[in-house]
Amino acid sequence: MRRASLDALQAQGISVPTPIQAQAIPVMLEGRDIIAQAQTGSGKTLAFGLPLLEICDPKSMDVQALVLTPTRELAQQVASVLADLGRASKLRVAVLYGGVGYEKQTDALTQGAQIVVGTPGRVLDHLGRRTLRVNAISALVLDEADQMLDQGFARDVERILSATPRSRQTALFSATTPTWVHEVSARYLRQPVIVKVDDASQEPDIEHSVIEVWAGDKLPILLALLNQRSEGATLVFGRTRHGVMNLARRLNRMGYDVEALQGDLGQAARDRIVARFRAGQVPVLLATNVAARGLDMLNIDRVINYDLPESGELFVHRVGRTGRIGQSGSAVTLITATDLPKMQEIERHLGRKLPRVSVSSLDVQAASAAVNAPVARAPMPPPPAPVAVSANGAAPARPVRRRRS
Repeated sequence: MRRASLDALQAQGISVPTPIQAQAIPVMLEGRDIIAQAQTGSGKTLAFGLPLLEICDPKSMDVQALVLTPTRELAQQVASVLADLGRASKLRVAVLYGGVGYEKQTDALTQGAQIVVGTPGRVLDHLGRRTLRVNAISALVLDEADQMLDQGFARDVERILSATPRSRQTALFSATTPTWVHEVSARYLRQPVIVKVDDASQEPDIEHSVIEVWAGDKLPILLALLNQRSEGATLVFGRTRHGVMNLARRLNRMGYDVEALQGDLGQAARDRIVARFRAGQVPVLLATNVAARGLDMLNIDRVINYDLPESGELFVHRVGRTGRIGQSGSAVTLITATDLPKMQEIERHLGRKLPRVSVSSLDVQAASAAVNAPVARAPMPPPPAPVAVSANGAAPARPVRRRRS
């Protein structure tokens, strides 16, 4: 590897590769196609980013590497990492995503970016405008490929793959490998090396808790959880945009300092909310599945599934927001009687049953009074085990602060 890249890693305190980096980097440096499966937070960005920096020639004005991501936020984060590491080598990185104008992106391409990171839709737009040329692409990376399928980008991704040279190197990184991933591999990859990091010792350190509740008690129990002390930020998942916004308004009216991410927000508003959350200025973020994808930060101590996701794969992606890269975290899932069949499907996907806990340690009485909701007076069948709920399995540290009235 270039000395400049090694020096940049050393400056960031990075000296030992993660398992996915140790396995994927040599394969990519050999020019081989690769399918790499590893969980969110395993260090995938450097696993493909460092080889891209070696492949690209800073003296050329052509785009030589293209990275596709499912979200704007992830595109920005990947581009930032590559730009920081490639600065000493004088490599330029352009980032392309929707929700903003074309002028600045076109200027970045015109000035000669060797690496382009972008979402499929905006990359296709630039191809259509002929402001992006991919005839000199030598490496193409699909980051979080399974999420591109979930968001309906499959056709866009395949159109981009078809527009690039067949001689390119293709790397596919994904937390899961649905059928579409295998179909893309069969059509567009050449004898790919399969890399899978699934050793139990490398699994995220996440303490799971499932709380069975009556539907009317979900909000009081959420409040009781938020009233517990947490060392870091809390990410709360809802099922729909409407539900997330309504929940955020109710929490704000009760004095809780929360923000909400949902798909209708403009880019400037999304950037502001994510920046506040990342900086620790807001302790609780509410989000839908789509809005939260691409959130890459290490300060999320706890994930709360206020509503169940639609699949086991989405559950893995949700809880993967915490317990990242050697850190521990907790994931609390609230389920009602109607959620039991779906919860069983999720547990079959995980290959294990998650621990049920009681609400005995939560001040549900006070929380219920705050929202004028009834308190559950009988356990929901089957009776939960009397296990105390803890945010992270450790002593309380810092409560979620409330806004001043």
